[in-house]
Amino acid sequence: MRVGVVGCGYWGSKHVRVLSSLPAVSAVVIIDDRADARASVGADFPEALQRRSLTEALDDVDAVVVATPPDSHFELAAEAITAGKHALVEKPMATTTPDAKRLVGLAEEAGVVLAAGHTFVYNPAVWKLAELVASDALGSLHYLHADRLNLGLYRPDVNVLWDLAAHDISITTVVLGAVPDTVAAWGARNTTGFAEDVANLRMTFTSLSIESTVRASWLDPVKVRRTTIVGSDAMALYDDVDVDARIKVFDRGRRLDVPTAADPAGQISYNEGGLSVPRIQFREPLLLQATDFLRCCRTGAKPMADGNAGLAVVAVLDASDTSLRENGLPIPVDLPNLLLEPSLVIV
Repeated sequence: MRVGVVGCGYWGSKHVRVLSSLPAVSAVVIIDDRADARASVGADFPEALQRRSLTEALDDVDAVVVATPPDSHFELAAEAITAGKHALVEKPMATTTPDAKRLVGLAEEAGVVLAAGHTFVYNPAVWKLAELVASDALGSLHYLHADRLNLGLYRPDVNVLWDLAAHDISITTVVLGAVPDTVAAWGARNTTGFAEDVANLRMTFTSLSIESTVRASWLDPVKVRRTTIVGSDAMALYDDVDVDARIKVFDRGRRLDVPTAADPAGQISYNEGGLSVPRIQFREPLLLQATDFLRCCRTGAKPMADGNAGLAVVAVLDASDTSLRENGLPIPVDLPNLLLEPSLVIV
């Protein structure tokens, strides 16, 4: 397949690298209207073709990866899809829920694959989290919490939730296999007047009786990439910074003993069990994502992170913007009929 990468920035250059390494890709096309950006990436991949615009490149590609700033995602993806090209769109797939819905509809009408660039869906550590939850290894789930913190990189086009929390939303929806019913968000603009650089997000899954929270920050002294899942029988910690032990399972917890006539209030007892570190065969998520995307383009299968997954994340973020403006008021997520069916296929 011939694959074009639109955008030669940080992520675009990574997509070019990965695609250039895959035997299933016969040609990579670097697409950017900035000659210096094309030249910079092209210097490392001299066999790649170079084009100034997606329109100019359409005859040279079978599929495209859109890795431009978020406010251009919809327009570029729509152009590719209506031209009959498969599209993988970096997160967030669009900047509004209506635009994300339109992309899903356009892809269905054109009969092409639409994939969302949710790299953590392709992270084997996230697969292990989903496995622990699906197998009830943690017992009944109480809550999920994620921290995604660092100093920078400030974005001029979106707030910290759209930039960082998008990852944790995608992780949560995959692990739970559901979209939250309501979202509440609150934050602060400490550095610029344009967008929140520190924010908190609470997602409520009414049917599962679970809440999931995310703390995201561009203004923190230490890089943190951590997800905690607390169950009635055990707890799991996913630390993406700890490359030697990304997943830890703690046999720890508490329970309320059955009340008796002598002790009508009951007593809380604690379990201080051991710690296990599941073995995870780690592979680069971006490589797995590209492999899955190409497989689906060839076969018509559904990507692990498909258009509906991208739509779900955009809808949650859209609701979070409304909640931020309303001082943390819970806002319904505008996806009443969307059911996620995660397709965890090891590729």
